[in-house]
Amino acid sequence: MSSVVPDTTPLTEDEVRALREAVAEAVLSTPTGLRDTLGDDPDAALRLVAATRVAAEETSRLLREAVAGARSAGHRWDTLGTLLGVSKQAAQQRFGTPTRPDPAPGEAGTREREVLSPITSLEEMAVLADYGRRGWHVVDYGTLFHVVEASDTQWEHHRQPWTPGARRRLEAEGWTLVKTMTFPWGYYKRPLDLPAQR
Repeated sequence: MSSVVPDTTPLTEDEVRALREAVAEAVLSTPTGLRDTLGDDPDAALRLVAATRVAAEETSRLLREAVAGARSAGHRWDTLGTLLGVSKQAAQQRFGTPTRPDPAPGEAGTREREVLSPITSLEEMAVLADYGRRGWHVVDYGTLFHVVEASDTQWEHHRQPWTPGARRRLEAEGWTLVKTMTFPWGYYKRPLDLPAQR
């Protein structure tokens, strides 16, 4: 069965084929014994459906986060629509999120917050380093924005590509994950033993 890959895809035909094979291999090999029992165990067909559903949910989540990452890098909806095989409008409707959230309503004792937007993945770490020196730290983020909160301490920020075991290692070094790890990377922060520069 052949598939249509947009002419503008940044992947080669060999890379597309290898990815498809890797996903199929993961589905067939992760449930113990699934591949060996498919031919003679009717329940194996149900296990295959369940494994494929999990893989589809995960690839759907990865796609959503990859699109958000591409938007953060400054790519346009028409380019993403072409890669996804849909119109610019369809891509934006399916994957779009607000780019300027309202910070959480202030509560008694809540620190000052600011939304940094638009901010791309190409510039965000330099901007966060500057804000961190002045006592601001990230409390939320999304496509083209970071929400930072004021403090009396300097902070450092780190963007970590998604890799198994990275969170455990970084937390052992005193880093805190800002929110649930996202694909293709997550954001960490840690306070420094220095007063904020004003």
